[in-house]
Amino acid sequence: MKRACGRGARRATLASMALACGCLAGAAEPTPSSPVKIAVFEFELVDASPAAVLLGKSTDAAATLGKATSAAREELAHSGRYQVIDASKSAIPGAPAKGLRDCDGCEAPLALQLGAEQSLLGIVQRATQTDYYVVIQIRDARSGSLIDQQEANFAGSEEGWPSGVRMLIKHQVLARPD
Repeated sequence: MKRACGRGARRATLASMALACGCLAGAAEPTPSSPVKIAVFEFELVDASPAAVLLGKSTDAAATLGKATSAAREELAHSGRYQVIDASKSAIPGAPAKGLRDCDGCEAPLALQLGAEQSLLGIVQRATQTDYYVVIQIRDARSGSLIDQQEANFAGSEEGWPSGVRMLIKHQVLARPD
């Protein structure tokens, strides 16, 4: 009988230890980290459509690019993973007048000036009037190194660009692990 009590006591002790370990393991779980500060720059257009290349007839898509930029900022902010910092041209002293897409990562130090940890540069590349690519580059603001680059092809008119941007961010940028 003494032996049975010993087993019961051991089981109770083991059960208590397991419960304590479970509680400790739960307490040791990392707390959610604070959102990453990301400077989202205005989206830029590369018009490689036949109308632009052959005929020199590129449309002014500034309003639609503005909607695409807003869509990116909203999708990132709603994710909870990012704190979006507005990086419109008016907020950045020393930003290149003709765009950031050809400056080989010059947006990273500009993002750092704005207090961001990362930068996001978005480019819409129009292939035809109804076919376009969205390219998103995310860089570390301190080092300038490319953290992530995502690209997707979409079909539709200019009015679909914001939707394409949202889909790319939601299904590719935010889908990657931190």
